[in-house]
Amino acid sequence: MPEITLNMYQTAAIAMLLFVLGRYLTNRIEFLRKCCIPAPVVGGLIFALAHLGLYMAGVVEFKFDSNVKDFFMTLFFTSVGYTACFRLLKQGSKKVITFLLVAIVMVFLQNILSSILAGVFDWDLRLGLCTGSIPMVGGHGTAGSYGPMMEKDLGIATANVIAVAAATYGLVAGSLMGGPTARSIINKYNLHSTENTEELMELEDESPAEKEKAERVDTESFTNAAILLIVASGLGTLLTLALNNIHIEIGNFEFNFTFPTYIGAMLIAAIIRNFCDAKHIILPAKALDLWGNVSLSIFLAIALMSVALWQLADVAAAMIVMLLAQTVLMFIFARFVVYNIMGRDYEAAVMTAAFCGFGMGATPNAMANMQAITKRYGPAPQAYFIVPLVGSLFIDFFNGLIITGFLNILPIFG
Repeated sequence: MPEITLNMYQTAAIAMLLFVLGRYLTNRIEFLRKCCIPAPVVGGLIFALAHLGLYMAGVVEFKFDSNVKDFFMTLFFTSVGYTACFRLLKQGSKKVITFLLVAIVMVFLQNILSSILAGVFDWDLRLGLCTGSIPMVGGHGTAGSYGPMMEKDLGIATANVIAVAAATYGLVAGSLMGGPTARSIINKYNLHSTENTEELMELEDESPAEKEKAERVDTESFTNAAILLIVASGLGTLLTLALNNIHIEIGNFEFNFTFPTYIGAMLIAAIIRNFCDAKHIILPAKALDLWGNVSLSIFLAIALMSVALWQLADVAAAMIVMLLAQTVLMFIFARFVVYNIMGRDYEAAVMTAAFCGFGMGATPNAMANMQAITKRYGPAPQAYFIVPLVGSLFIDFFNGLIITGFLNILPIFG
């Protein structure tokens, strides 16, 4: 079969055209907009399906340069690291930590369930993680990072395509599940919004001038953001390399860290962020966020369009069962654990809807779920503070650590 190999420039160009296509469709198709499916995911999947047709017909197979994808993946996760403000975590106090602990428990449960089912279907137990917290809590970002790494470094075939496909399923399932789950709770217990805006937690020590400086986007702030991202990414690769070289032996047990490149970059960015906070140095937060969003769009488009869907043929039936099991787990956990632990009130019901969103998809899905509920039943200020703080930042650190632990421990049982 003829092969066409695209270099990094051509790969990036096609990715951007697919992003434009995805943006056009998401702006016009209500289902895609309601489920918060990212534009690059839509465009990338369309290309992946077209590529599948061409491959099955024996017409052509495309090969893509992965360097540009890896570069923008690392930039995106570095931008996430710069949002790690420990003052916010401390200020959120009990409920933030409680919600984070609940999310960590969910990460463990997703990986335990996926590993057990992988054994049932005679998979490599580590491959089961590609239907666990890698795509579920992690979303497309983590799936697009761990999938290729597991294939290249661990020799686990089809890890990338399974992880990306599972992440896409999770986006849709989490969006469709969150609203009805919360509405059933609200109606059953006759819950109401307290509309107590005093409970909304903010950083009160930032002056208007400081906030304006952080939100300003001009040539200087955009350049400074690029410097911060690239420096942290560069130092982060060294930190990741150092972490991955750690080898621990306890008796017959051996443990090697297996972190993707972005983990070190996130940690370095978090250190820089909190050092600047301590010294009252204002970072260009808005510009960093813009860089992160652009990097995510490029990364996702390349990750999705590079998916070889024909590799799913042999695992499709098992994968469907595993994803349905994850859906049942999420519903039970969100409905009966998250709601009860977070306070059994209206805020807890809204957080339950959000938990379905980011626990199976991504934080934007969680925010969309909350928006749908609060638009009808009233504001939930605590939920709007806690969910994005945990879902878009802190859980990524813990998810990476837990995934690494499972990657090292599961071979013992397999």
